[in-house]
Amino acid sequence: MGKVVLYGSVSVDGFIADANDDPGPLFDWLTIGDVPLDDSGFLKVTQASFDHVRPYWDEIGVTVTGRRVFDLTDGWDGTPPSGIDHVVIVTHRPAPADWNTDAPFHFVDGIEAAVAQAQELAGGRVVEIAAGDVGGQALAAGLVDEVRMDVVPVVLGSGRRFFGPIDAPHLLTDPDVVIRAERVLHLCYPVR
Repeated sequence: MGKVVLYGSVSVDGFIADANDDPGPLFDWLTIGDVPLDDSGFLKVTQASFDHVRPYWDEIGVTVTGRRVFDLTDGWDGTPPSGIDHVVIVTHRPAPADWNTDAPFHFVDGIEAAVAQAQELAGGRVVEIAAGDVGGQALAAGLVDEVRMDVVPVVLGSGRRFFGPIDAPHLLTDPDVVIRAERVLHLCYPVR
């Protein structure tokens, strides 16, 4: 089975978006460089960020996220983001009535079932879990192997937490990757 990674951009005070789900400047680092990160031409990062992020993105087979993100992005119009093969949506609700059932999106009830299906779909590649409530649920359930953070030098003050409403301590090891780039610090923490 592939590694399960909890990932997201985060403010220095631990938020992935404000209370209105607006990430504000958290993604600015993705557009301030001159090295294309993908084929869209929109994402351009510094060389240091590219050297860290692109190889990781190439390892991802499946992304697991919650229904909130799915709804906020309008389901990415049925096309998984960043060239990922499948997206698993953790939700208690069925797919939208007008959803294209041929799109590689899978609606699953519960974090354990979602990660199990994601690992099956990933075929040994990385399963990425989006930061936020779903990511916190996965960490609390002991399903996460690594926490990756793109820490942005901004204080949001309040909003959506990186680990959601997690209610117990969880030990990580010292970071095994620390990369300083323009407007972002990339960190990787193996989970104990």
